Amino acid sequence: MKSDIEIANSAHLERIETIASSLGIQNDDLEPYGHYMAKVPLKYIDEEKAKESNLILVTAISPTKAGIGKTTVSIGLSLGLNHIGKKSMVVLREPSLGPCFGMKGGACGGGYAQVLPMDKINLHFTGDFHAVTSAHNMITAMMDNYFHQNRATVAPLKQVLWKRVLDVNDRNLRHIVTGLGPAGNGIVTESGFDITPASEIMAILCLATDIEDLRQRIDNILLGYRQDGSEFTVKELGITGGIVALLKDAMKPNLVQTTENTPAIVHGGPFANIAHGCNTLVATKLGLSLSDYVVTEAGFGADLGAEKFLDIKCRKLGVYPKLTVLVATLRGLKLHGGATEETMKDLNMVPLTEGFGNLDRHVKNLRKFGQNTVVVLNRYGDDDEGEINAVITHCKEKLGVKCVVNNAFSEGGKGAAEMARMVVEEIEKNPSVPKPDGIYSVDGSMSLKERIEAVCKRIYRAEVVEFSSAATKLLSGVEKDPHYQSFPVCVAKTQYSFTDDPKRHGAPFGFTIKIREIVINRGSGFIVAVAGDMMRMPGLPKVPSATHIDVIDDQIVGLS
Repeated sequence: MKSDIEIANSAHLERIETIASSLGIQNDDLEPYGHYMAKVPLKYIDEEKAKESNLILVTAISPTKAGIGKTTVSIGLSLGLNHIGKKSMVVLREPSLGPCFGMKGGACGGGYAQVLPMDKINLHFTGDFHAVTSAHNMITAMMDNYFHQNRATVAPLKQVLWKRVLDVNDRNLRHIVTGLGPAGNGIVTESGFDITPASEIMAILCLATDIEDLRQRIDNILLGYRQDGSEFTVKELGITGGIVALLKDAMKPNLVQTTENTPAIVHGGPFANIAHGCNTLVATKLGLSLSDYVVTEAGFGADLGAEKFLDIKCRKLGVYPKLTVLVATLRGLKLHGGATEETMKDLNMVPLTEGFGNLDRHVKNLRKFGQNTVVVLNRYGDDDEGEINAVITHCKEKLGVKCVVNNAFSEGGKGAAEMARMVVEEIEKNPSVPKPDGIYSVDGSMSLKERIEAVCKRIYRAEVVEFSSAATKLLSGVEKDPHYQSFPVCVAKTQYSFTDDPKRHGAPFGFTIKIREIVINRGSGFIVAVAGDMMRMPGLPKVPSATHIDVIDDQIVGLS
């Protein structure tokens, strides 16, 4: 079979005007980026239609280095829905350059279930990530300049919370010192870099409902604390209008297409391990306004992505999924059951059945949110039918949920038709009944600390949640401010385990989660709790994916 990039390069693409026309979008309203990508204005959002359409969330068991294929399933399901005559769109988050050139690779799906043009989406796309990076670092530069220019009359901040971002994996930039050299170079300050998807600007872009909401959220960004303990925000710099100008175009969703020329929207940042990891709220609303079935995904496993999608995004969106699809693979289940990367392909029922614990916990967690779930087994070419049947039987007899095999990777929409029919049947017969406060409440009855503990204990199954002295100090100060009483929480944690230890697979109980840092996202409206050794700026592996990427005969090769 051809590689992903070979399939993408050989696919016939319709001009973006044709794709838009199928949705009722006028050519004059499009802002094309070449022939196959375009920005769509927010005026096509229909709030009432968005509430009536069917939102489908795709999530997964805890990911492993074998991969799960959640994006492939998301795109495949939308292809399958269109194949059986339903009007469907897939709405995804944008890839980050760091993983594309690092270890994870691209994020456009795989095989014959991809969003296209794959090379452009995985790289610069329409410039949204660059806009977020520029806006974030412009705020940093303006803040540094403010205190440099007014150093004779304005005391420096007691604590600076705002750093810098770059959409490149670079461990050397995690902790830096700026302003070294002559006095004209600024004030010597400790700083550091996060990767762009972890920027609060990205979170704000993903949650803002329009330009005015974007403006208010940027005004509210907390940059640090003065000597008297009072908050210092972006509003006090007087630069909010300039930052909005940088983000004006990035606010508009991006329209592209799939390998079968069905419409797709790709907009907003990834990484549910270090951020909330969802596509933008306006992209989801736009998809729901223009189609009857919207397939979207939440990053990494259900304990991270789905929890944040339901606890953070859906509270703001006001719409909850009619159904959740939980993706698993035989290899992933075996790794959670004790197999190694060398033995995960071997025919062996022992690690497979041991790995069911991870699957079961995710299903049970989703029920706490009122989510009806369908398990989708993402097929690999060498999967054994007996093992596939064992998973289907387990889901039916032990969990009481339906399980179906996805073949979209090799067959496109035709290979996802059975999955699509099952999803439609479940939505029609047994739609989810949302429980917005299934894990914690944001009505002021629970403190922020209690909300963090609720996620760690009710979703991860931790027995103890330990807070560092720095995290405790910052939380205690925030808890006194009524501004934060309605904030949801976002736990930044390894994606590979329910614990904060990436090597503990399966479904462990009775462990301790250590919260080492609290990040206040005042503008986006949630609190980030960083657990364990999780880094908001990833490093590169020994052999980065960049070593395989090249341009040959004017075509990009090596992207995956």
